[in-house]
Order: sequence, then C-alpha cells, then structure tokens
Amino acid sequence: MDLKNSTIVITGAARGLGAAMARRLAAHGGNLALVDLDADSIGDAVAACEAAGATARAYGANVADEADVVAVFDRILADFGAVSGLVNNAGITRDGLLLKYKDGEFVSKMPLDQWRAVIDVNLTGVFLCGREGAQRMIESGQKGCIINISSISRAGNMGQTNYSAAKAGVQAMAVTWAKELSRYGIRAAAIAPGFINTEMVAGMKESAREKLTSGIPLRRMGEPDEIAHTVEFILQNDYVSGRCFDIDGGLRL
Repeated sequence: MDLKNSTIVITGAARGLGAAMARRLAAHGGNLALVDLDADSIGDAVAACEAAGATARAYGANVADEADVVAVFDRILADFGAVSGLVNNAGITRDGLLLKYKDGEFVSKMPLDQWRAVIDVNLTGVFLCGREGAQRMIESGQKGCIINISSISRAGNMGQTNYSAAKAGVQAMAVTWAKELSRYGIRAAAIAPGFINTEMVAGMKESAREKLTSGIPLRRMGEPDEIAHTVEFILQNDYVSGRCFDIDGGLRL
C-alpha cells in the first residue's frame, strides 16, 4: 500500500497506541481519519499529524454503537472519498477475577455489566468497524487492509476473562476476514502487543513497573512507536494477510 495516497482510519486515536500510530503514518503524508469517543480529545493527535505533513481529521464515535459506526464511516467517505486502511485499536479494560473467595468464603464475582462493557467495545466494536470499513472499500473499488489490535492476553490472563476473550476474538476475526475479503483485494491481520509503555503504565509505581518488566526476556517494556512500526509494516507489505504479530519482547503468557 502506498501510504502517501491512502486514507487510513484509526480508532482509539486520542492517546497511547492510537496516537503513536497516527504520528508514524503521518510521516508518509496521506489522509488520516482519527476516531475516538470524544472528537475534542483528538486535537493534539490531529495537530501532530498535520505538522508532519498529513491531512488529518477528528471524528467522535462510540465504536460499540452500530448507528455511530455507520455514520462515522459515511462521514469519512464523504470527506476523503475512500477508505484504504483501518486500524481497530479502540479498547477498554474492566479487570477482575471470575470468582473471588477468601478463607473459603465467597467475596465477589465478575459482574455481567463488567463483562459486557469490554465485549461491547473490544469485540463488537471491532466487528462493526471492520464490517463498515470493508463495505466502503469494496463499494469504492478500493483495495485495502484491516488491522485488529489484539493482545498477549488473548492466550488467557488472570483477572481478564472479558479482555482475554475479546482479544482472542479479534485475532480470529482478522484470520476470517483475510479469507473472506481477499477476493476484493482486502487484507487483514492482527497485532498482539505485550506490555507497552503507554500513559497508563507510566503512571504506575516504580516497584510495580519493575515487577512487570522482570519477566520480559528483553527486560523492558515496548514503546508505542514499536507497535506503530508494525502497523506501518503490515499496511505497506501487500503480501501480509491472515497473521497475528506478537510484539512482546519475547514474553509469552
């Protein structure tokens, strides 16, 4: 894919991995449609992309709401005339044990609304955005690429029943879409980051950060731009499809 002449949609673009992806892709020029729950929160990312030479616009949408997703992709298509690539990055966490007991006594269980919140955003949101993005690629005769951001937790991680299930699901969807959409010239892939030095992690206590990194063979967390670099590679390499890239410093949960 020629990124200079492409329109790439990134969800969850206001900060963290999404903002890093936007900044790296902006260096190629081209068009960037940056989506987050609140369009006003994307201002800094838009400004950084424009300063790097790209055309960038902010869009507010709840990726878990079908009407919102349809409307935002309609606006993007109207503004840019095409959708070339999509990075499904938006996600949330609501961690907790499935069941918690102390001294043989029941304490708590994961609430259904906690399960649903994560599944709605992290799994259904990816489904809706992938569906609408692919439809607009096909109907405009545009070859393209969809990248789903999974996680090392897709293999199962303590305290993350909801998150692990969703992240395993988005990887499976990428494989399915690679098979279904190839006839239209659309590729699909997934990236499974390990522990990445985002704003949330940066706010942790130093002792907690040290404990987190001690099990990583490379003895450090990844940087957001290292995930963004992988996004760039997948978009540019037209023979990459149906695979999940583990970017985790050698760590396997």
